[in-house]
Order: sequence, then structure tokens, then C-alpha cells
Amino acid sequence: MSSDCVFCGILAGRLPSSVVFRDDVCCAFLDIRPVNPGHVLVVPVAHAACLAELDAEVGARVFEVGQRVAAALRGSGLRCEGVNLFLADGAVAGQEVFHVHLHVIPRYAGDGFGLRFGPGYGAMPARGELDEVAGRIRGAL
Repeated sequence: MSSDCVFCGILAGRLPSSVVFRDDVCCAFLDIRPVNPGHVLVVPVAHAACLAELDAEVGARVFEVGQRVAAALRGSGLRCEGVNLFLADGAVAGQEVFHVHLHVIPRYAGDGFGLRFGPGYGAMPARGELDEVAGRIRGAL
């Protein structure tokens, strides 16, 4: 646990939350700034500021719980025609709380939420460029 982390404060019971699921590995609770009603955050119990610090088995459990929450949203009676799973890793990716968390966002037509793509989106790089990029990533694995 990190003493200055809001999610660690929630997990320790020092801050209020509306919990929908908890086990020894992760906890799912409602976002206090929801995109839509039913917007849930799934967080590991053990503090990990970013994906690089997250144990792979814990990460798998976070996504497993996220999948279960998504199914529960669809069966809850809340307005939910689809679901987005979103995880921001780093400030430039939109991470605001530096404790890994998976957003499970119920979606419906006309809800006003969406991802915005940059100006270069849609331009198809040459196969050689794609192969070079794939090689660099493969080499870093």
C-alpha cells in the first residue's frame, strides 16, 4: 500500500467506496466521476503504479474480474448496449491515479463518450515500415 495513493486509501477502508467485488487480489468499485452509470474501476489490491510494476498473474485476475463486471453490467438492468475496457498506463496515456486500474464502462448509443484519434490515423504505412516496427518490439520482448 502507498500512503499517498487514493486507491490504496479506498482499499484500506480509509476512504469511502461503493464496492461491487473484492477478493484477495483485486477490488472493483464504482468510479466517482462516471462516464455513465455503472462505470466500474477494477484495481489490484497490491499497489502497482504502472503496468511494468504489475505482476502478470495479478494483471490476468484484474482483466478476468473486468470481464465478469462487463457481463454483470449487461445483466444489471442499467443502460448498457456495449462495454469499453480502458486502461491508461502513464500520464501521457491519460492515467490520473498512479495505481493500475481498469475502467469498465457501460456504453449506449448517443452517450457522448468516445476515443479521439490523432490526425495521422487511417494512413496505412508501407509493409516495410510495419515490419521494422514489429522487429523493434519483438526485439524488446
